[in-house]
Amino acid sequence: MHELPPTPRNTFCGQTRREFFWEAGGAFTSVALAGMLLQDGFMARQAMAFDGTTPLPAGGAPNPLSAKAPKLPGKAKSVIFLFMYGGPSHVDTFDYKPELFKHDGKTIKVKTKGRGGDRNEGRVVGPKWNFRRAGQCGAWVSDLFPHLSTCVDDIAFVKSMYADSPIHGSAMLMMNSGKLLGGAPALGSWVNYGLGTVNQNLPGFVVMLDSTGGPISGAQNWGSGYMPAIYQGTVLRGEGPPILDLANPEGRSADLQRRMLDRLKAWNTRHALARSGNSDLESRIESYELAYRMQSTAPEAVDMAGESARTKELYGIDHPQTEEFGRKCLLARRLVERGVRFVQVYSGGSHNDANWDAHGDLKKNHDYHAGRTDKPIAGLLKDLKQRGLLDETLVVWGGEFGRQPTAEYAQGTGRDHNSFGFTMWMAGGGIKGGVSVGETDELGSIGVGERFHVKNLHATVLACLGLDPNALTYFYAGLDQKLVGVQGAEPIRGVMA
Repeated sequence: MHELPPTPRNTFCGQTRREFFWEAGGAFTSVALAGMLLQDGFMARQAMAFDGTTPLPAGGAPNPLSAKAPKLPGKAKSVIFLFMYGGPSHVDTFDYKPELFKHDGKTIKVKTKGRGGDRNEGRVVGPKWNFRRAGQCGAWVSDLFPHLSTCVDDIAFVKSMYADSPIHGSAMLMMNSGKLLGGAPALGSWVNYGLGTVNQNLPGFVVMLDSTGGPISGAQNWGSGYMPAIYQGTVLRGEGPPILDLANPEGRSADLQRRMLDRLKAWNTRHALARSGNSDLESRIESYELAYRMQSTAPEAVDMAGESARTKELYGIDHPQTEEFGRKCLLARRLVERGVRFVQVYSGGSHNDANWDAHGDLKKNHDYHAGRTDKPIAGLLKDLKQRGLLDETLVVWGGEFGRQPTAEYAQGTGRDHNSFGFTMWMAGGGIKGGVSVGETDELGSIGVGERFHVKNLHATVLACLGLDPNALTYFYAGLDQKLVGVQGAEPIRGVMA
């Protein structure tokens, strides 16, 4: 078989007339576009290393953590998320249910679903603490929180929260990332992606774990998922110095440290330019620079020696029971005061009674954990308020789910997990204090009426920061991914100022 001759072409410099004008038009357009981008400074911004300061050949990237203006009006500038790991019992804390007192010890018909599966009846466990009305708003608060009860006029309670899982690992991932499975960016990552960070010398997303350990699903709770690694959380220690090795090694001057990092950055940047899109590598380059900047900034930020004795007493740092959580709450205030965008503070770690997971002795468990956190949290709210910071700091309190109104076992007062109805609260920037929205049934087993999913909570956090939860997207796997899911979610308007 003979090869067919090539198709005849009317050529001009090897091109058809149509091809010539098409390519020429594209070239002219490109020249014009390039000129406009140069005038706008876009090219210059692109020609930066991952630290945002070092010029690179064409093709570099700007600092991804540069502060960005919110797209919408938002009162909050920072978030402090107080995470009560393990699932505090809503019916023993803020969701007053008189029927539970009446039926204490009785076996009744009630549908529940927890780690033990579906049940149609159970033995009622009445609350072991009295409830009292507090503040001008008259919110019901149990005796577990005598200090926090003095702050309720600044708090908005959401009492019909629900989630998709009654299992710790997946429920924590949902509360932190909006997804049951790992691999999605954490809430703090989304906030830093959307707004950047005001202080380039401190991490934009900080996590403080309990001294007993981290959550069961691990670092995925503060990871950046499919976003660049630069957006992931930085973990500070729960005990002792929050950050180790801030000082230079003995005999190494600041000038020598700077020259060493410059050389390292040059090598890493050259390596990275040939491997575009490697977010872990890009993040490592930035982390070296951040670590250097933190050597001069972080010691002052974490040093509480300058805080007054009155302030330390306010947070409970003067008492062994409240000292650890009080220090973390005070550090959280100091960090947002210095421009850190998102701080998450964990109460409880490891598993079972090391956190709020009260399967056995409910009273012993909640007395312990509430006793460690009540005064520090109240101190945080009061301190933020008196410093004029509460209006621009959103404080969120809650766990991954609540607990059931019935006993888990034949004996004892322990309660199983409850993801069908539980309580969380918010205070500060963008939040209307002294209000309560949503409710559970007469026993607290399930949300009734208007219910609010975890995604609605996330949408509220973003909206308070001036971010549209349904427009904040990151393109991945062929979709415009959102914290609130591709279908979107609305903020909880009833708690917003």
